Amino acid sequence: MIGSQAAGNGKKAILATGSENFGFRKTYPDRRLHMTRKKLTDILFENDKEKLTQAWESTEAAQEWGPLPRGEYIARITGGELATSRQNTPSYKLKFEIIAGDYEGQKIWHDVWLTPAALPMAKRDLGKLGIRSLEQLETPLPEGIRCKVHLVLRQDDNGEKYNRLRSFEVVGIDPPEPEPFAPVDEEPDERPDVSDEEMDPDVREAIDDIAEVSFPGDCNEGEGK
Repeated sequence: MIGSQAAGNGKKAILATGSENFGFRKTYPDRRLHMTRKKLTDILFENDKEKLTQAWESTEAAQEWGPLPRGEYIARITGGELATSRQNTPSYKLKFEIIAGDYEGQKIWHDVWLTPAALPMAKRDLGKLGIRSLEQLETPLPEGIRCKVHLVLRQDDNGEKYNRLRSFEVVGIDPPEPEPFAPVDEEPDERPDVSDEEMDPDVREAIDDIAEVSFPGDCNEGEGK
């Protein structure tokens, strides 16, 4: 027998079955489940669904990255920006991307700490990138800076292993990669070649700064706690 049992204090009634050991609360369809859902054709242009389908079928899932084995790797600097740590320690954060070998594509972050105690190491590291003043930290880095980085393995208090960049050296400047959808310039470049003698001295000095080589030691000495 199905009956109703009124709940006190204005609460909604609860339906019960004939058995005292079984019961259920009357449920209603969740209207959210019946809302109109978007289709791929709603967010893609005319031929993009076919292209996306082809790419989906031919693309392998990315692997889960873990810490890299200690050693040296070829990487490119893809960014640099001012930042702060969880303890509000100021730093200049460099972003590297491995561009050769089995770990190509993996990213590494390195903090150059901007504290009085760490300034000797900061000026050493940043000087390799042509940075001579604090004001330069507010401007973008040149593109294509290729480096040889030396990574070590560390372990935190929870036993988790992670990489730390111990040192790096600038080994070259790569030309920018062409934009995949950029229009083709059919006209020849008529700009004359500029020799070292004709090059602006400030430009030549900047190139020389970038081309400087490496340094020993741990880039993270003096890290703020």
